[in-house]
Amino acid sequence: MGAREAADVARLLIESGERLRADGAAQVGGAFTFVPEADDLLRERPEAFLIGVLFTQGIPAERAWLAPYLLRQRLGHLDVRRLAAERDSVAEAVVRPPALHRFKHTLGGWVSDAASRLMEQWEGDASRLWAGGSSVREVTERLTAFSGIGRKKAAMAVEILTRHFGVRLVEMESGTVAYDTHVRRVFLRSGLVERDTYDEIVAAAARACPAAPGTLDLPSWLVGRQWCHPSCPECDACLLHEVCPRLTHLRVEGVGARRTVAGPRTPDARKTPPASVE
Repeated sequence: MGAREAADVARLLIESGERLRADGAAQVGGAFTFVPEADDLLRERPEAFLIGVLFTQGIPAERAWLAPYLLRQRLGHLDVRRLAAERDSVAEAVVRPPALHRFKHTLGGWVSDAASRLMEQWEGDASRLWAGGSSVREVTERLTAFSGIGRKKAAMAVEILTRHFGVRLVEMESGTVAYDTHVRRVFLRSGLVERDTYDEIVAAAARACPAAPGTLDLPSWLVGRQWCHPSCPECDACLLHEVCPRLTHLRVEGVGARRTVAGPRTPDARKTPPASVE
């Protein structure tokens, strides 16, 4: 794939990202979940948003962001001091059927650990983590200090904070895209990267949008979720359909990607769908 084609892909993703930012998009459209009360909780209680970030792993986004609301229903509160002190109650609330997460024996501990860290270092106030005027790098480092939050979740959280909540952070050039399965698949299949590695994807985002690389995060995630499926991608309906080289013989696997060809490559990936490995 040539530089011109890659530039066209990047341009469409950036344009989409800028529209999403102008609209104040959350993650799935203008909302986090399909429950207005759950969305209100995320917007009104910073600790609920932080807890939601912890849950965004291995389950659908809507279910992850719904978890703080359901946790509050089960506990009767989201009091940071009690979340830290009453670890057994938090753990039980997470594992109670139906469990709030597939990693049900892990998430309760993460929630209580996060609450303890908030009490010990941030006066129990999660909003201090992303106080206006902080740099993207500072907020990322503060978030990744929490158990259960790595670079992927931190990058996603920074983008949501600035795009949806209007938090004014500085040095947006230090942001990046989340190393998420959907994002990785889109970068690989659209030719923005030749190999699925964290360093290459971060570098590609920085080349595409030096002033704010994270701009590519949500549009890439949405393309991967809505159209660029692991199997049977809907290429003709995709945002990138006019410029994407449709390298759908490539797939994400484990920490990297390998090239797998299921017969001759065709313009329409749906004719030779690869097996899903995600």
